[in-house]
Amino acid sequence: MIVLESERLLFRQHDTADVDAFCAMEMDAEVRRYVGGSPRSRDEAKRRFLEGPLQVSSDRLGVWATILKSTEQYVGRCGLYPHFRQSGGVVAGEATLSFYIAREYWGQGLASEAAGAFVEFGWKQLQLSRIVSTVQVGNGASVHILEKLGFDLIATEQGKQSFYKFMLQNPKHRKAER
Repeated sequence: MIVLESERLLFRQHDTADVDAFCAMEMDAEVRRYVGGSPRSRDEAKRRFLEGPLQVSSDRLGVWATILKSTEQYVGRCGLYPHFRQSGGVVAGEATLSFYIAREYWGQGLASEAAGAFVEFGWKQLQLSRIVSTVQVGNGASVHILEKLGFDLIATEQGKQSFYKFMLQNPKHRKAER
């Protein structure tokens, strides 16, 4: 099932044919550098693919396989998933934006295109009031994408690893609040 398309990308459910490309990303130290972890072994990556958070909910929230239309190659995973409170539980009307692109596709604007497509999807299709995103401190490329899309930095979370927390309010909701 294709959930969304942009100019160069399509977003669909993950398929078993995606496992090798998924594992290659999970095993790449450069890709994993800013997602809070070290490279995974192939067995760990495959287990994550089969059992991990790639399932998509009935409300179309989830992390989707990201496919380059011109080559039909799996280039990453992107999407909107439920925004959870620190105490647990889903924040109604909100979602978390995720974009994760394989290194060989960096610098081509694909992450920006994917993130922008999902922001628009969140507003128009899902009727979200707010989208949040978390980026590891030091990941300037992802920070740049979020700032370009209009996200505001709302917090820096310190811990074993430090993260920036960004938020974007639905413009339609902003107007209604005035």
